[in-house]
Amino acid sequence: MNIRNFYLFALAFNFVFISCSNPKNESATMLIYGGTIYTVDSLITVEAVAIKNDKIIFTGSLEDANEFKTKDTKLIDLEGKTMTPGLIEGHGHFMGLGYNELNLDLMNTTSYQSIVDAVAERVKTVKPGEWITGRGWHQSKWDSMPAETVHGFQTHYLLSEVSPDNPVYLRHASGHAGFANEKAMEIAGLINLSIDGVKEYEVEGGEVLVDASGKPTGVFNERAQTLITQHIPERTPESDIKAFELAVKACHKNGITSFHDAGIPRETIELYNKMKAEGKMETRIYAMLTGWDEDLLNEWFNKGTMVDSDNLFTIRSVKLNCDGALGSRGAWLLEPYSDRPGHFGHETLPMEFVKKTAINGLKYGFQVCSHAIGDRANREILDRYEIAFKEVPSSVSDHRFRIEHAQHLHPEDIPRFAELQVIPAMQAVHMSSDRPWAIDRLGEKRIKEGAYMWQSLLQSGVPIVNGTDVPVEPVNPIPSFYASVSRKTLKGTPEGGYEPEQKMTRAQALKSYTLDPAFGAFEEDIKGSISVGKLADFTIYDQDLMTVDENEILDTKITMTIFGGKIVYDSAE
Repeated sequence: MNIRNFYLFALAFNFVFISCSNPKNESATMLIYGGTIYTVDSLITVEAVAIKNDKIIFTGSLEDANEFKTKDTKLIDLEGKTMTPGLIEGHGHFMGLGYNELNLDLMNTTSYQSIVDAVAERVKTVKPGEWITGRGWHQSKWDSMPAETVHGFQTHYLLSEVSPDNPVYLRHASGHAGFANEKAMEIAGLINLSIDGVKEYEVEGGEVLVDASGKPTGVFNERAQTLITQHIPERTPESDIKAFELAVKACHKNGITSFHDAGIPRETIELYNKMKAEGKMETRIYAMLTGWDEDLLNEWFNKGTMVDSDNLFTIRSVKLNCDGALGSRGAWLLEPYSDRPGHFGHETLPMEFVKKTAINGLKYGFQVCSHAIGDRANREILDRYEIAFKEVPSSVSDHRFRIEHAQHLHPEDIPRFAELQVIPAMQAVHMSSDRPWAIDRLGEKRIKEGAYMWQSLLQSGVPIVNGTDVPVEPVNPIPSFYASVSRKTLKGTPEGGYEPEQKMTRAQALKSYTLDPAFGAFEEDIKGSISVGKLADFTIYDQDLMTVDENEILDTKITMTIFGGKIVYDSAE
């Protein structure tokens, strides 16, 4: 059974299931009514939903729902608002979300000077020698570029002037590059190397940008970042807990009830287990093991997957980082960058390891999720998946292997996703943020034939898992929904959208944030739609995303988030 037929069968089963009557002697702990409720089962709407503890026990008319009401039932009148299944962040970094709240948030900076100013302010509040870290800058989104650049990136001198006594390291929004000041490079021993006449820094899978004299500019691409990051003090247990709590709070505020955490190390696994044991796991986390730690992968292959009976914390997948980002020119391309001739990006993980991990994933029951942005990275990964499928044919029937991002594809590789039943996890908001400058990297032909090919992939028969890649983009799902259906920037340009034939319909966009990511995590039987027997996770909005004028979508606010039958966020409080 191919991926489309399996998916349609699951939908049909759920639709039949919700149509069945329920025992009239069951009582509801919560009854929701009074607004538009989209179930996402064939996008039908219902008048009311009855909940018992953390499960849905009825969907249908208000008259029938009232039979489940008792004097103890909590009543939620939507007062004309709209409710959908709880939204699922299909690809993000949970602790990155939390730490973005703790460290310098540079996501809204519009120039190099604004970064310098932010660091100068932080210098006033820290001790000499204390590290200053942050994330979110993106040179291609600035209003203007500084006079001195190398390969389109700023140099460290202005930053170093305002922070002579504090090492500074600021991650690019993509996470695939970083920017260090002189103090940080001095600690890393790189300043002395340049004095000694070293002009090239050999880092497999990465690049240290240097100026004409061979001095490092402060920009470190891909795996070269470790030259600096290995010197940054490790996070503390206290800061980890604080970041976790902030991430949960941010999810609640943004209507996110489940989160696909794209690559976690053993320390984070321990933290999540601790948070669950203490009752603080109020977002359902579907975690991918980081592929950077082969020992960790082998441990889990030996002991097997962890599918949580409480539906709070699940480990059954692996995340492989196979190339870089387009903004830092690290995405691995088949042809050179249009704005940097001779440069093809970076293969950040050997393809032999991808093949080995794919084979092990099939053997031991683990889904493999590979980061690929460039067209060559996508092709190479599809090739390795295909080899693995042929080598372990007995485990291929429902593997649900994924490619994370799948941003830029060669046209010949688009149908291969459906042929191989590989799920693309694509963050629509990246198109909104990147498309205005991505054409400089790829040129018009590659953009139009293979960039952000949502509708082509959907029509081929695969679901799309949506999300934000937070903290690369803010976790707010509304901009990603808007980008999905409009193909515009968040400023509403251009008229009609970029490559409008690739727009999602609103029904497709809603599914890409609910039932499709549930399917992408083997969880469509417990979440992703408002169906009897599924978890009582809901997101409530102040207006109807499915009917409001396109120009008003970005004005939509999350007014309430319900997790496991409990209100965890209420904008009125």
